[in-house]
Amino acid sequence: MAPERVDALYRRLEREAEASGYHLNPDREFTRELVESLLVNEDRYGYPACPCRLAEGVRKWDLDIICPCDYRDADLAEFGACYCALYVSDEVLSGERELTPVPERRPPPGARETTGAGDTGATP
Repeated sequence: MAPERVDALYRRLEREAEASGYHLNPDREFTRELVESLLVNEDRYGYPACPCRLAEGVRKWDLDIICPCDYRDADLAEFGACYCALYVSDEVLSGERELTPVPERRPPPGARETTGAGDTGATP
């Protein structure tokens, strides 16, 4: 993976996170690996699926885990970080709160609803 590509996405995600009141994980090496994994998934599936979850490879079934995932805000509010720890809260960034494991919020496949153009709303 070209480092320039990783750097470009890193900078974009950092800008977007800060604009939303969030931050990227301050461990730059760890965060760059996650960003690179997002690019791998984008190349593989056509969308940046969360690198810490198993993607179905079908966009409409994975809409909830396209980064930033649907669970990010709740995870940040409750745990100070998202599931994969790409995004962290002010408290984590300032050292007032330590990172702890975040439990998976994503429902199992049979319990998920899908949305999207032309979708019937049925679960996969």
